[in-house]
Amino acid sequence: MSENTVSRGNRKERVGVVVSDVQNKTIIVKVERRTTHPLYRKVVKVSKNFAVHDENNVAKKGDTVRIGETRPLSRNKCWRLIEIISNAVQE
Repeated sequence: MSENTVSRGNRKERVGVVVSDVQNKTIIVKVERRTTHPLYRKVVKVSKNFAVHDENNVAKKGDTVRIGETRPLSRNKCWRLIEIISNAVQE
């Protein structure tokens, strides 16, 4: 195993869409999941925004990306960009 692929325990991974790429080396990723409402038992969509470290500024708004948990990098950033699954459709 190379040093870039060493796994340290069970780190969470999420797939989401980039909603902002304005900041330097940081993207905001919206992750949606489906859950059951505790009282009404209806399936609802719940979304959360994650601040993600993007070292090379490669991800753009609208891209679908995979992110992974990491050590705290700043006050809000504890996720890193793993890969870009698909690029945004350019109009």
